[in-house]
Amino acid sequence: MMGTASAAPAPAAPTDRPLRPDEGIVRDELCFRDDGTFTVVQFNDTQDGHRTDVRTTALQEAVLEEVRPDLVVINGDVIDGSPTTAQEAKQAINNVVRPMEDRGIAWALTFGNHDEDSSGTTGLDEGDYLRFVAQYRHNVNTPGAHDVTGSGNQVLTVRSAASRADAFAVWLLDSGRYAPEEIAGQDFEGYPDWDWLRPDQVQWYLHASQQLEKKNRAVVPGLVFQHIALWEHRFMWFASVDSRSEADHARALTKHSIVGERNEDECPGPFNSGMFAAMLQRGDVKGLFVGHDHINTYVGDYYGIQLGYGPGTGFGTYGLGGGEDHRLRGARVFHLDESVEGVYAGTELRFAADYGIDGAAGVQPGAPRDFPEGVR
Repeated sequence: MMGTASAAPAPAAPTDRPLRPDEGIVRDELCFRDDGTFTVVQFNDTQDGHRTDVRTTALQEAVLEEVRPDLVVINGDVIDGSPTTAQEAKQAINNVVRPMEDRGIAWALTFGNHDEDSSGTTGLDEGDYLRFVAQYRHNVNTPGAHDVTGSGNQVLTVRSAASRADAFAVWLLDSGRYAPEEIAGQDFEGYPDWDWLRPDQVQWYLHASQQLEKKNRAVVPGLVFQHIALWEHRFMWFASVDSRSEADHARALTKHSIVGERNEDECPGPFNSGMFAAMLQRGDVKGLFVGHDHINTYVGDYYGIQLGYGPGTGFGTYGLGGGEDHRLRGARVFHLDESVEGVYAGTELRFAADYGIDGAAGVQPGAPRDFPEGVR
């Protein structure tokens, strides 16, 4: 179990039966520090091949050394479609998880639209990747909830520093890849053609949230990480569904307390998944954070739930272009504190420029890193 408890564990609250990992509910892997704090770092879109840009690793290591997080989430598009062999795909993943593994920091990943781009060549899919990362000592992924769309849908609870109660929840969802070519004979021309959460995933979240409440005799606050944005991200930026003007955004800045940049359109799927309405009903989720759109960094308060982006971390994929191409390479940091109402104490960004990392345009491929002992 990561973290250090400050008191002897209290007996668990009674429940009908244990909450098992095969339900996607993972307990007793994480706990708050003695002082009741816990820090999460979100890396996004590391998105490279087996010769990961050296600045991606440098950025990860700089953030980890400064922030000293308790958990890291690589929130989708961990690798790109360039690997030509299974070994290269594993090397690409290994390159970006070693910074956490070497420091003994718990880490997990979600999947994005690009992680299986090389599957036809390498023979590895998301299930294979989950089995691969399970070999790492500090990985906290599981296969996820059974019979639910996607791979690795799970919730990791963070135990209180003073008891065995679940004081916080970190939700990891697989937002999929791309929309199908057509549905009912109709294509998606004119619509965003990425994927979306399916109803069974939303139903699983509702059920697991209720199970955690029952187990702890209280709603357990949490954060959700998934790769692809919700439609509500775009609605929030403009404080509108239909109108998308500068005046709309000016109103949204105040209404939704938006901070950060939006340099490209949000890229959700063609359908609204209903996830936001589900979170609003349950009242447990404090924020839902995504990647996918590398050059968006904003966060805002959308009717009591923060919606936001982690900036693209990887230097090997698209950025702003030109001389500013790598200006927004970075990470997002989340602070949890048991002494704060709702436990969630806020979020902030870290950028490569903060650490003096070279922002020159272009790529700087590195050599594949060795696998840790016991990983192959």
